[in-house]
Amino acid sequence: MLDTINQLFGFTKTDYADLVKKGAIILDVRSKGEYSSGHIKGSINIPVDQLQNNLGKLKDKNKTIITCCASGMRSGSAKTILLNNGYTDVHNGGGWGSLNGKI
Repeated sequence: MLDTINQLFGFTKTDYADLVKKGAIILDVRSKGEYSSGHIKGSINIPVDQLQNNLGKLKDKNKTIITCCASGMRSGSAKTILLNNGYTDVHNGGGWGSLNGKI
């Protein structure tokens, strides 16, 4: 029960490097222009406002997905969209620059 409460309130630390090592997808939900100005190598870019219509690009709903954006707001929205569409292992990685330093 304590683990569930900690996860709910974000008190647990996610080992993003380990998730990536195990094959997680990094989904950058910034605009195409933002993405082209810098991004995490190997990440996929689907802007958050286009995510609902492009879920087919993320075929395996059980694969680990780490969302990122500029600050963590859009990636949080993307996480919600994915979870609401049956994706089971989604993490909000926050800002892409910060996430890049953690992997």
